[in-house]
Amino acid sequence: MPAKKLSTLSDSLGLQSRITRRDFLNSSLLASGGALLEGLSPVQLLSGSIDDQLTGYGGLGDYSSSNGNTLSVLTTGHTGHSIRDGKYNTLPADLIETREVYDCVIVGGGISGLAAALFFQRYASKQATCLVLENHPIFGGEAKENEFLVDGHRLIAHQGSAIYQLQHPWSFLSRFYDSIGMTAPELSYQTWTGPEPELTLSRTPYESAGLERGQYGFYFGAKFGSPQGLWQIDPIRTRLDKAPISEATRREWLRFLSGENVHGARFVHPKVEGDAASRYLDSITLEQHLMNQFALSRETIRTFLSPVEGGGSGLGPDALSAYSDYAYETLYPVSDESGRTDQMFPGGNTIISRLMAKTLIPASIDGPLTPESVSRHHVDFAALDSPNSQFRIRLNATAVHVEHQSATGRSNAEPGVSIQDSPAVEVAYLCNGRIERVSARSVIMAGGSWTSKHIIKDLPELQRRAYAQFFRSPCLMANVALRNWRFLYKMGISGCRWFEGFGNYFDVRKQALVGLDNQTIGPDSPTVLSVKVLYSYPGLSTEDQGHHGRGELLSTSFAEYESQIREQFTQMFGHAGFDARRDIAGIILNRWGHAYLSPQPGFFFGTNGAQAPREVLRSAPFGRIAFANTDLAGAMDHRFSILEAQRAVSQLLDQVL
Repeated sequence: MPAKKLSTLSDSLGLQSRITRRDFLNSSLLASGGALLEGLSPVQLLSGSIDDQLTGYGGLGDYSSSNGNTLSVLTTGHTGHSIRDGKYNTLPADLIETREVYDCVIVGGGISGLAAALFFQRYASKQATCLVLENHPIFGGEAKENEFLVDGHRLIAHQGSAIYQLQHPWSFLSRFYDSIGMTAPELSYQTWTGPEPELTLSRTPYESAGLERGQYGFYFGAKFGSPQGLWQIDPIRTRLDKAPISEATRREWLRFLSGENVHGARFVHPKVEGDAASRYLDSITLEQHLMNQFALSRETIRTFLSPVEGGGSGLGPDALSAYSDYAYETLYPVSDESGRTDQMFPGGNTIISRLMAKTLIPASIDGPLTPESVSRHHVDFAALDSPNSQFRIRLNATAVHVEHQSATGRSNAEPGVSIQDSPAVEVAYLCNGRIERVSARSVIMAGGSWTSKHIIKDLPELQRRAYAQFFRSPCLMANVALRNWRFLYKMGISGCRWFEGFGNYFDVRKQALVGLDNQTIGPDSPTVLSVKVLYSYPGLSTEDQGHHGRGELLSTSFAEYESQIREQFTQMFGHAGFDARRDIAGIILNRWGHAYLSPQPGFFFGTNGAQAPREVLRSAPFGRIAFANTDLAGAMDHRFSILEAQRAVSQLLDQVL
C-alpha cells in the first residue's frame, strides 16, 4: 500500500491520536507465532528488542502495571533457559537464604491461593505462619481489573475472572462470602437515564440480553461475500432472513438460537458430579453433543458457534469434553428476583480477591471490610509482606524450585528414605533478579498446572503423567473505553456477534453499583466494551490448539492488536457514526497465555477404567505438598478455586501437619 494511503488510514483510525496509552504504537510486529511451537520463549519472540511491544498501556490505579501477563512477568519466567527447560533443577550457589521458616508456603496468589491462606489461617493453630508467593505485581491471578478515567468518570472493567453467582444462603460458599464481607450478595445495577426509550442491557459481557428482545445484531463481513458488510438485526424474530447463508444452515442455527432441542425432554442434565449423565458427557466432545442435541452440522458449529459456545474452557467445542459445559451446574447457583443467576462486579471478581486479601491481612487495604470500600481504597503494598505478620503475600516472586528436604539437609531426599520422613520442603523463587529460598513445613501448589509440574523437582511419575493430561489455552481480554455508545443505540442494538476478524462478540452492560461514579447509564454515557479473544483451530488436538493460540497471542504486538480493534469497529460501525479517533478513549490488552484449563474427553472421570488425571492430584498430598487451583476441578470458575483450596488445606491438616 502506498505510504500516503497508509498514513491516511492510520490517521482515520486514530492511531496517531493521543488516547490513554503509551507512545510506542509504531513498533513492529513480533517474530512469527510459529516460533513458539519450536520452543522459543516470549523473550526470543521479541527478537532482543528492548522496547516493550507486548504490554501496552495498563490503566490507572493498583493494576496499572499488571494487565494480564505483562512482558516483565513473561521474561521473569522465561529468561535464559526457562523453568520448563530445567534451569532451576539445581539451584545456584549464590542464592539468598532468607532463613525464613513457615508452617505453610502457598505458590500462587490468585483466588485459590488467597482462599488457601484464609482456610489455613482459620483451621490451623493460632501461632501458624504462612507465606503466599505471587509472580505478578499484585495478587488476584486473573481476578484483576483495568481502570480508566474518561471525561472525568472512573470506568472499571475485568481482566479475566468475571462471574459471581448467588448461592443457597446456608451453603458453604455463601458462608464463605459472608466471612469476607460480602454480606449483601445480591447486587444492584445502574439505571437507565435520559428521555430516549431504554434498550435492554446485559449485566455481564456474556449475557446477550438484547438477543431475545430484538436489540442484538449479527455482522457478516467479506468472508461471507459482503465487502461492505451486512447486518442482521434481531436475528431470531427476522429468522435470519438477510443472512448470507444456506437455507439448511439457517434452519440449524435458528434451532440452536431458539433452544429447540431435537431430543426434547430426553436429554438429562447432570444432577451430581459423577452421575451417569455427567460420565456420558465426559466421554464425548462438546461438538458431538451439540450435533446430537440440536442436529447441527459440524460446519455450522465451527463457523457460527465456535469458539463462543464452549468458550468457557478457552477453545472451540471440537476439542473439549461435553461435560465442561455443565460442570458449573453442580455448584447449584440460585436465581435472583429477575430469574438470573449470573452477577458481576464492575471489575469482575477483583472485588472478591481484594476482600480476601484484606480479610487475611487487615492492614493491606484501608477502610471497612466491604466491597465498596475495597474498591475505593488502594492496596498498601508494604503491609502485604510485613516482617511482623504471621500471614504474608510476597509479590513479584516467581517460584522456580519446590523439593522435599532430606532428614540431613537441603539435598534431594536420600535413597531409601521415604518422602514421608522429610521434615520440610524447600521453596526457591526468583525475585528482583535473585534466587531466594525459604523453608516450609507444608506447601500448597495453588498456581496453574503448566508451572507446577515443572517446579516440583521430586514429583513422582504418577503425578507427572497426570499433569501431562492438563492442557491450557490462551485468552486475550481487550477492554476498549468509549466516550459514548450512541452509534450502537442508533442501530437499535446493545450487543452483537461477528464471525471474522478481531474477537467475536461484545455487550454493553449496566454495571453493579460498587465503586462507580455513574449510577445511571444511557447512550451518551462513557463505557467499556470487553472483547474476549479465544484461539480456536478446529481439527487440531486440544494441546496443539493451545500451542497455536499462544503463538498468535504472544507474537502480535500491542500496535497490531490496536490497529485490528480500530479497523474492526470502523468496518462494523462506521456507517452508524462511529469515529475511532473521537470515540475511543483508551485500550488495555490483558494477555493470558494459559487462561483456561481445556479438558478433553475423559479428563473428569477417566477412560477405560483408568483414574482421571485430576483425581491423581486431588486424592492425597504428595508428601508435604498438596494441590489446589481450579485446574483440578476442570471448570474455570472462582467457586471451584475456593473449594479446591479448602480441600488442599484440609488434607494437609489431616494427613501432614
